[in-house]
Amino acid sequence: MISHRGVSDRSRMLRLRISSWPDLKARTEAVMVRFKHRYLLCELVSDDPRCRLSLEDRVLDGLVRNTITRVHGTFGAAACSIGFAVRYLNAYTGIVLLRCRKDFYQLVWSALPFITYLENKGHRYPCFFNTLHVGGTIRTCQKFLIQYNRRQLLILLQNCTDKGEREAIQKSVTRSCMLEEEPGEELSDSASEEATVAME
Repeated sequence: MISHRGVSDRSRMLRLRISSWPDLKARTEAVMVRFKHRYLLCELVSDDPRCRLSLEDRVLDGLVRNTITRVHGTFGAAACSIGFAVRYLNAYTGIVLLRCRKDFYQLVWSALPFITYLENKGHRYPCFFNTLHVGGTIRTCQKFLIQYNRRQLLILLQNCTDKGEREAIQKSVTRSCMLEEEPGEELSDSASEEATVAME
């Protein structure tokens, strides 16, 4: 026979268990969640100019996937295969934007230094990837790329010896600085100071 105290303890315990469970309806409702990605902005560096011109989306996609498999094994390949894509590719500048899932972006990032050549149409070109920026959106990567290109133009301007070349680069720098910025977005003071110093 169960004492009165034992019944109250059991019912209190049962009430605690039931109250600690979330509402069944809340647990079964579908919740829309945005998949979070990371974008790796990289630059393909090669001494051979034909390397950049032979760059294609599918070749780069296969090369990165094979490198991830080689470095991180089947776990890395499976983890990175979902959501991985080459989002942007510029064969002239060698700029590449890779998209991957947020949870596994470090696997992709750590595999990039192991890419030492690019093979396309029977030709093999030595190259490597320089990771410039890791961002949460394409927009942040785009902003970084604009600032990066401005700095590269200023470096070219400082190293320029020919007068005609110097004038062409000065026009490019002023054009890039004069482009209409979006509201609330201005060229940083350090970038504008660098531009005026480099043009003098």
